[in-house]
Order: sequence, then structure tokens, then C-alpha cells
Amino acid sequence: MVGRIITTTDDIKEGTAWLAANHPQFAEAIDLTGQPPLRRRADGFEALLSAIVSQQISVAAARGIWQRLETAGAISADAVLALEHEDLRGLGLSNQKATYAKALATAEIDFAALRGQRSEEVVLALTAIKGIGTWTAEIYAMFSLGRADVFAHGDLALQEAARVLYGLNERPKEKAMRVMAQQWSPWRAVAARVLWAYYHVIKEHEGIT
Repeated sequence: MVGRIITTTDDIKEGTAWLAANHPQFAEAIDLTGQPPLRRRADGFEALLSAIVSQQISVAAARGIWQRLETAGAISADAVLALEHEDLRGLGLSNQKATYAKALATAEIDFAALRGQRSEEVVLALTAIKGIGTWTAEIYAMFSLGRADVFAHGDLALQEAARVLYGLNERPKEKAMRVMAQQWSPWRAVAARVLWAYYHVIKEHEGIT
């Protein structure tokens, strides 16, 4: 079973209500941030290619590269396969990301089948592809597949937000974050949305833009 799927803002409200009722820290965070956005995206090749493009660069830089790829019509598996490695480099991808884009295009993922697989199976299937790490796979499951009980445990912003919200002495690393997030099941993806929003609030209060 794939579990609960988030499709509307009403699902988000149900999740935040559960979190606030069961965890006073989240009640505090939600009072501060308000309801988090839905953030649903389409699934498929384009979503994963976009995630690869966005890795380790600014939002503005990623947007610029993506616009060049769109203009060149290079956002489908067939289009990427038709291009040479240097063509992808010329569109703004680094040498490494051009390799990853090719690996994704040759992987022949059955995206429709992923919709019916458990989140753990989705993550395993995607991380088997060169260039797709656990974070990217979890984000895909969370936002492109709408899984309600997925969490991006290695995300630094989520770790820092959890540290501040729970008054921890140090930021929980990925292993500790996995243990900590279990208490927010079956709404871990909503907890992540709240924590991201909370992170932006606390950083603004610190004067960091």
C-alpha cells in the first residue's frame, strides 16, 4: 500500500491539525508560519531532470539553466538522448550533471508504476540511478507523488528547524533525524512543509536573507 496521498490543501490542513494536536512544538510553529503550501508537482522524467539541474546551485542559476533546456526542447528522455554530452554542457549543465542527465534518460523508469509502489520502493528505484541521491528521491516521493508520510531526512534546513523548534543543543544529523521524524508519522511530509516554513521565519529573525 502506498498510504495517504496529499492532493489538496484540505489534506495539508488535516495534517497540520494532527501535528498541532499531538506535538505542542508544531502547534507553536504553525501559529508562527500559518498553513504551509501544497507544493504538489507533476511526476515523470521532467521532474527528476529538474531536480538534477537544481542540485547544489542557487534557485536563480537553476532557473536560468532550465529555461535554456526548455528553449532547446531538451527536457524529455528522448531529447536528452538525442543530444551529445557537450551539447548538454553548452546548455549550462556541468560535466557531472550532463552525465547524470544521460543516466536518467537511459534508465527507462516506469513512472506510472512508481505511483503504485511503496515510498521505500520508490526511493530504492530512483537512487539506483546515477546522480539521484536519497534526498532527491524523497523530495520526488513527497511532492511529485504526494506521499504524506515521507521526510527528507538529510535536508539541512529541516535539521536546523528541528533543532531550534525542539531546543536541541546541536543539529540532528540524518540518522538522528530519521528517528526523530518517526513521531510525526503518518504526516511526515506535512511536518517537513511546516519545518521548511519555520526555518525561513527563524532565519529572517536572525537577519539572514
